[in-house]
Amino acid sequence: MPVWEEHAYTRKDEDGKIITLEEYEALNPKKAFSWADFKLYLICGVGFMLDSYDLFIVNLASPIWAYEFFNSVDVDATTKPSPPTIPFLTRGAVNAAANIGNVVGQVSFGFLGDMFGRKFVYGKELIIAIVGIIMVISLPVKGVAGLKDGISKMWWLFGFRLLLGIGIGGDYPMSAAIVAERSTLHNRGRMLGWIFSNQGWGTLAASVVTCILLAIFKGPLTSGAFSQIDAIWRLQIGLALIPCFALLYFRLTMPESRKFKQSIELSSVAKSSLNSLSSSDDTPTKPEASDPESVPDRRISIVEAAATEPSKSVQFAAFIEYFSKPRHALTLFGCAFSWFLVDVAFYGINLNQSVILTDIGYNTGNSPYDYLLRNAEGNLIIAVAGYVPGYFLTIAFIELLGRRWIQIQGFLVTALMFGILAGANDSLPSGGRFALIIIAQLFFNFGPNATTFIIPGEVFPSRVRGLAHGFCAAVGKLGAILSGIGFNWWSQKDHATYPGSIGLSGVLWIFFAFELLGAVVTYFCVPETRGKDSDAIDYEEQRARVGGSA
Repeated sequence: MPVWEEHAYTRKDEDGKIITLEEYEALNPKKAFSWADFKLYLICGVGFMLDSYDLFIVNLASPIWAYEFFNSVDVDATTKPSPPTIPFLTRGAVNAAANIGNVVGQVSFGFLGDMFGRKFVYGKELIIAIVGIIMVISLPVKGVAGLKDGISKMWWLFGFRLLLGIGIGGDYPMSAAIVAERSTLHNRGRMLGWIFSNQGWGTLAASVVTCILLAIFKGPLTSGAFSQIDAIWRLQIGLALIPCFALLYFRLTMPESRKFKQSIELSSVAKSSLNSLSSSDDTPTKPEASDPESVPDRRISIVEAAATEPSKSVQFAAFIEYFSKPRHALTLFGCAFSWFLVDVAFYGINLNQSVILTDIGYNTGNSPYDYLLRNAEGNLIIAVAGYVPGYFLTIAFIELLGRRWIQIQGFLVTALMFGILAGANDSLPSGGRFALIIIAQLFFNFGPNATTFIIPGEVFPSRVRGLAHGFCAAVGKLGAILSGIGFNWWSQKDHATYPGSIGLSGVLWIFFAFELLGAVVTYFCVPETRGKDSDAIDYEEQRARVGGSA
């Protein structure tokens, strides 16, 4: 049985015969999660597990870097429970580094995937991520010129995490496109949800790995050898190499899908003049498409006559041509801007969860070890209670409720949670605030954090899907970068020392407003994709275009 199987709708079957969407649905009824789906899940999901693992590991590693790089005393002599302060700009830049790299990777790999094909690109992004991880864990700490202080070490980490982010970013458009182009119409949303749910496993793995490592190193960390924290953060990050190496071969040997190859042929149709398309009606070049018994609509033969593999210049121009239509441009805007709005809040919370746990009074302890353990436990509780279950609620209900409904209700519920936290932050007990954060995490993932990834993978046809999805994801990451860099400054209460700061409650009010706006943008600009095939719609648009030229 081949590793890569294809079950998605294509307008022509393996024998080259035109097949309608209705005929395809009759041949491919709804079915449960299959072995082919599971293989696709394993191979394509590792990038999202790596993305979330990196997101949460930097959140858990930051206090360790503070102890190791910014201590005013010898690290082994550390006794103060809370870690030293990392300068805000430096901490924010390192937190946002992978997201900055994501923007580059998402746009560039999306573009290359549409220009040169999925097969040419897939696996290269994982190689870049592997190199980035190796560079991070190889950072020298002592005896190297240029690494004499904590600031210089953090900026080197910024550069290496930027490279890691490029690889992770490249996985977004490629894995989304590949899964959408190999899944059946009735399980496509569920499959994209399964792939994206690896973010949840990455989150859980980051917290579990940290708790295990702290337990293993408890002896030296509590008996005067606190400098062993250096080994902990390198293991935290380096263990992500295991799934990367395990699945690299399968990505590099992926064949091109029929759905993508047939879709890019329509780029030639889109760039053909209406006159040339009409004239092709007299001399069709596709005999099987001109058979009046098998093709009752002669527009099909005209489209098929012009449908040939396009040049790279034609393929790029077709992207511009597709989004020059107001309806398609509005959809692109809605998908991109709603992703931006959710990522401002989602990454603002998750990149700074250690800061928030401290603010609500959860991160307490009598020693640095206690602080690190409480921080890891707090992240683990949030992951188990809210973060991970949200993904599985999306998977369970996405084909029942639809993508658009899940996205809108997720925006509204998270807005409510942030509104309560912002308005009553000082009067709520720490347990109440902790519960509100868990609920917000639940509805991020049973809501816009999942659907803003899923919808762009479905709503655009395969010939422009890579770049369109990459563009939407990159716009979203701009929101993550904004939060990653600005959160630590804006959330400060000392307005004299930190001009422009508005305190944590002020930041939460901004998140509240952004989530409400996300619901509005989704309602007016984002279409429902349940039960719809964007390639079939694209094909019908080309037929209508030919019909309009008659």
